Amino acid sequence: MTAFDDLVVIGGGIHGAGIAQAAAAAGHSVLLLEAKAIAHGTSSRSSKLIHGGLRYLETAQFGLVRESLEERSTLLQIAPGLVRLVPFHIPVYGRTTRRPWQIRAGLSLYALLGNLCRDARFTSLPRSEWDALDGLSTDGLQAVYRYHDGQTDDAALTRAVVRSAESLGCRVECPARFDGAEERPHGWRVRYGTEGRQTECDARALVNAAGPWANEALARISPNIPHLPIDLVQGAHIEMEGTIGRGIYYVESPSDRRAVFVMPRFGRPDRILIGTTETPYNGHPDACAPRPEEIAYLTDVFHRHFPERPARVLNSFAGLRVLPRGEGAAFHRPRDVVLTTDPRTPPRLAILYGGKLTGYRATAQKVMRVLAGALPARKAVADTSTLAIA
Repeated sequence: MTAFDDLVVIGGGIHGAGIAQAAAAAGHSVLLLEAKAIAHGTSSRSSKLIHGGLRYLETAQFGLVRESLEERSTLLQIAPGLVRLVPFHIPVYGRTTRRPWQIRAGLSLYALLGNLCRDARFTSLPRSEWDALDGLSTDGLQAVYRYHDGQTDDAALTRAVVRSAESLGCRVECPARFDGAEERPHGWRVRYGTEGRQTECDARALVNAAGPWANEALARISPNIPHLPIDLVQGAHIEMEGTIGRGIYYVESPSDRRAVFVMPRFGRPDRILIGTTETPYNGHPDACAPRPEEIAYLTDVFHRHFPERPARVLNSFAGLRVLPRGEGAAFHRPRDVVLTTDPRTPPRLAILYGGKLTGYRATAQKVMRVLAGALPARKAVADTSTLAIA
């Protein structure tokens, strides 16, 4: 007999996990399908930050920053073992594009969007403290600003959200290859493969949260639904041996003026993580890997700011951002999540493009609102804004 679910979610990254958790918390029967492993893609290859997105103020994405700061506060409360508040340092040199007054203005607005809470405050470090900043170059240094944001292990957070969804009744099939879905009067007939066999289930609604593979998954859904043209942007990181003890450094690349993070790896204080890049990517998502020039770029950024420290690369990885196709550099493109649906009213299919690690819970709530008309009324069993994650 074919199983019947309220909702099937395609993709076991942070957004698929969050949507499955939100639906299960709302009392729905949910099936989550992941082709390879939970957090296999971008959700294990990000900068691993839970933050408001200070740099998005430069492109006037105030709503995104406010929402992200609200979600950061929520995650610090519900996942204290997985998300921690850490100091960030912004050094300003004579060569730096962003001047001290601009940094102060940006941090003031950041604090305002964070409701001026204690965690949103920033300070200017006195010169007497500069020599204690992990070997940061003081040649031409004019100012150092300190504020606070969150850090996490992105893969561990994703797995924890999946476990939370399972505890609320969500079924997880992993590895499970999504083979297709056909529209039926009641919703969808979904086909997926596990361990050499194919299984079918019926669902009232369907979510495509496959990340960089979203349009590939959409092509397997019938009737055909137009896909959103997208650009894939690769973000590479390198990992070095060493200790960064004073927090995270938010530095400016001398070659292209992009902002780059230098930080201790969450849970690995003996490792330094540097990233990220923004390189247009035209290959298949499965083949994503750091390019030699990206590794050289990040190594140079580290060496310029920490010239006395060894710069031996131990490891590197890259993830893919999904952006709606557009003109201009990726740095200046909007990072708001984009939701599209099937043409039916109310919609029974939601396709998710983009999104931020920090905002996964808010994104899940948006998806639930979009699909509310296709889902039956159920009694909620939990509230994800207060439900502990560990």
